[in-house]
Amino acid sequence: MAHDTHSEPLKRKDYEKELRKLQARLCQLQDWVKQEGMRVIVVFEGRDAAGKGGTIRAITERVSPRVFRVVALPAPSSREQSQMYLQRYVPHFPAAGEIVIFDRSWYNRAGVEPVMGFCTPEEHERFLVGCPVFEKYMVESGILLLKVWLEVGQAEQERRFAARIDDPLRQWKLSPMDLKSWTRWYDYSRARDQMLSATDTPQAPWYILRSDNKKKARLNCIRFLLEKIPHEQVKRPKVELPRRSMKGKYDDDAPLRGKNFIPEKY
Repeated sequence: MAHDTHSEPLKRKDYEKELRKLQARLCQLQDWVKQEGMRVIVVFEGRDAAGKGGTIRAITERVSPRVFRVVALPAPSSREQSQMYLQRYVPHFPAAGEIVIFDRSWYNRAGVEPVMGFCTPEEHERFLVGCPVFEKYMVESGILLLKVWLEVGQAEQERRFAARIDDPLRQWKLSPMDLKSWTRWYDYSRARDQMLSATDTPQAPWYILRSDNKKKARLNCIRFLLEKIPHEQVKRPKVELPRRSMKGKYDDDAPLRGKNFIPEKY
């Protein structure tokens, strides 16, 4: 029987050491994307508490927000609800030299909307038919599209929800919508299955990321992105700090005396 390494814990020290190495490579990737004018979209989807937010933070922690741009849209306004469904996502697409990360995306119409009754069965079906056409157009226009589904198990999701209830740092993550969706595990499973069946296409395949172990999921995801986004290391010129000019030297601390300073409690 194959040894299941996914269930083994990962020590924090080992995790942080590997994460730092991978984040350094993301900085190299960033330079290449800027230099070559690449346009990349990464879509993160998954059940509530699957670990999307933590994975995205691990990716973006050490890179420029002007290159790695995170898009997490709120619920659509009444005006947006009157638009063509995909319309509100297009303005957030990348220009040259950008990687746009969607923390949930147009795939709301394949998951939360049909499960929670926010769209009609006809709208859901129309999306599943039209989405592959839309994504084919995106890819043919030169956008590199990567779609990641975070797969969390039922027991682990329950553990994470329970942890949020009593933790003041995580209570904000537990919305009324989360509580409503909590009871509908198998409805979400069926919606996931329909989504994968209709939109896992050769030009825009889905990639499943097991996320019961958060640390391993983050490392595996960053390594995956580094492998899937073609890049080379950009040679940077050696930088040396120039000498400061003493021209116009004066006591520049003096004007600050008597101003309002934030109390230094730490």
